[in-house]
Amino acid sequence: MPRREEKKKDKTEVVVLGKTTSFIGILKFATTLRIQGNFRGTIEASGDLIVDKEAVVDADHITVSSLAVYGNISGTVHAHDKVDMMSGAKVHGDVSAVRLRIADGVLFEGKCKMTNVEKDVEIFHRPAEEIKADLQRNNARA
Repeated sequence: MPRREEKKKDKTEVVVLGKTTSFIGILKFATTLRIQGNFRGTIEASGDLIVDKEAVVDADHITVSSLAVYGNISGTVHAHDKVDMMSGAKVHGDVSAVRLRIADGVLFEGKCKMTNVEKDVEIFHRPAEEIKADLQRNNARA
């Protein structure tokens, strides 16, 4: 029984900067951080970042494992895994990530760079069957 509790605790550990919190400086964290208030500065983390709907983040740069944006972000973003921009989000700045999802109703002003993508994959002039076969071969290697 203790193992289940430990696993649940590890997966759900979230640090919250509440709605009335304003923070200026450098944030470093290894778990998940949820910003509900205001932040200005730099974020350099190995954990995940969630920016809630009414939150405002003004950063020189943000480096995280993954990012989910419901609120407002200004600054350069680098995610080692993925960036999800949810409906109503406003993102001003360049974004680099392995995966990017932009929902309807998002305001995104910036450039996007997809990282860890094989350069020899051409999706516009190849039949879908060839692309699927290449993807399956790449997934089998991983």
